[in-house]
Amino acid sequence: MDINTTKFLRRSKLETSEIKSTSYTVNKIKSYNQGSVKSNKPLIEIINLSKEFDGEIVLKEINLTIKENEFLTLLGPSGCGKTTILRILAGFVSPTNGDILFEGKSILNLPPNKRQVNTVFQRYALFPHLNVFENIAFGLRLKKKKDDEIVAKVKQMLRLVKLEGFESRNVNSLSGGQQQRVAIARALVNEPKVLLLDEPLAALDLKLRQEMQYELKEMQRETGITFIYVTHDQEEALTMSDTIVVMNSGLIQQVGTPIDIYNEPKNRFVANFIGESNIIPGQMVADYKVRFENQIFDCVDRGFHPNEPIDVVIRPEDLLIVDKDSAPLVGVVDSVIFKGVHYEICVIVNGREYVIHTTKSARIGDVVGLTVEPENIHVMEVEGVGNE
Repeated sequence: MDINTTKFLRRSKLETSEIKSTSYTVNKIKSYNQGSVKSNKPLIEIINLSKEFDGEIVLKEINLTIKENEFLTLLGPSGCGKTTILRILAGFVSPTNGDILFEGKSILNLPPNKRQVNTVFQRYALFPHLNVFENIAFGLRLKKKKDDEIVAKVKQMLRLVKLEGFESRNVNSLSGGQQQRVAIARALVNEPKVLLLDEPLAALDLKLRQEMQYELKEMQRETGITFIYVTHDQEEALTMSDTIVVMNSGLIQQVGTPIDIYNEPKNRFVANFIGESNIIPGQMVADYKVRFENQIFDCVDRGFHPNEPIDVVIRPEDLLIVDKDSAPLVGVVDSVIFKGVHYEICVIVNGREYVIHTTKSARIGDVVGLTVEPENIHVMEVEGVGNE
């Protein structure tokens, strides 16, 4: 994740409106993640969904509501169950238990071609013997639409995916990004209510992948179709999504907006999977007061018991290197790595390693101070130790 993304996500937990940035990347993410959801009406309800393969449980009683016009991302590592959910929604796989309601009605007994969903895969599966126009028109011809309607809809899709003038091109002559646009246009031309996308950008190079992220979000906004997107790439999820569903080991770990997922992780897995985190054991002294490293810090969290054990999460970009004489934490620089847009500096404090991302360098062996603003300290319950 680049430093512009993390700077945007690291907004005050108290005053979101205080975000001020001239960064193009930040403003793009900000604009694409605001105002996208036009409806709070549930479109899909996943109820107690479970799936076993050869005795192995890959989904464990999943419950999730997906809204109309929403860009929802299923995010997690390989094997977490995210693609299985997508395949069950598409009708390619049947669940072991549970149900899926589409506009209030179960769709489990409907075959894939009767569901109001289309799927785009990582491998585009275009028809090599058909040109761009005919690839996009394929579904319409199967439905025996009239020629003038086919022409009008294909032209509309070509405008949407920015491929006007490519109608007669052989799909094998297109770049990877152009082929993916054709696949998306072919899926959208039939006007499904839901578009399922299974890691569609994974095969593209970094720059093209980033460009396609913004284009996909714009397509979703323009069409109003619900997008359900599967990825293991946290930056893709943060950039495009209205809602992120973080998964691990067949379970939903957290559901929320990109900003909430980044700034308010519910557990260690989410904190470590979404970006990088310094996780420090501590105690909640009182509302808005937390102790770690034998120091008391102001914070913005409350509702814990006095002296309750907690975990403190601080993002690397939120730790500030300052003069040691005025700092609450003092440590020794252990390593300095230049990463292009920032330095990654490791500082050892009381035997614990702290990772800092900063645009200023330091020297190994320097004794430095560390500080953090109250709004950038996030307090989590210790896993397995809940409030009583």
